[in-house]
Amino acid sequence: MEHYFSKKPTSIPKDNTIQYRYNSIDFKFITSSSVFSKKKVDKGTNLLIKESKIAQKAKILDIGCGYGPVGIVLSRIHPETQITMSDINERAISLAKKNLKLNNTGAAIVKSGLYDNIEGKFDIILSNPPQSAGKKLCFKLIEESIKHLNKNGSLQLVARHNKGGKDLSKKMEEIFGNLKTLGRQSGYHVYYSEKKIMPLIISAK
Repeated sequence: MEHYFSKKPTSIPKDNTIQYRYNSIDFKFITSSSVFSKKKVDKGTNLLIKESKIAQKAKILDIGCGYGPVGIVLSRIHPETQITMSDINERAISLAKKNLKLNNTGAAIVKSGLYDNIEGKFDIILSNPPQSAGKKLCFKLIEESIKHLNKNGSLQLVARHNKGGKDLSKKMEEIFGNLKTLGRQSGYHVYYSEKKIMPLIISAK
């Protein structure tokens, strides 16, 4: 069975255009078969867009971007940010490129399985992780994120709390040593962990 996290979807593309409105701005997204949430922007993604904590001029990685709603919306409402969007699904990557043009905004797009082709470090990593791909992959996304974050950078992740999100939040707290919830709605939570650097303690002589 083909999933939205397949590298090379073989299903016949069935394109569709959906509408999305945020902050009084109207967006259009071309979606298709074998991509995540093709009929509408899903509740988790909507909550992540709404509740994400975005600093001015932040360098952002939208990992598992799908057809691009998170990165595209944030690039419009936070034009001073520098956004990279990534996905393993070639069809999703193609749609994300089309949707950037359709919504008259810009971002870098990289085809990558998790962090395989991701270069540099970021101030923020955002994700609506592919829980259908299994807990092991989602845990890896969390575990490896800290290596791709700048000092005081954050991982911001959305998941259904009682459908695997609780385990993901515990893993975030284990890896980062801190965790808070930025927002919640319809069973979804946006979890936030920050890469904190411990101060150097110099003993008195």
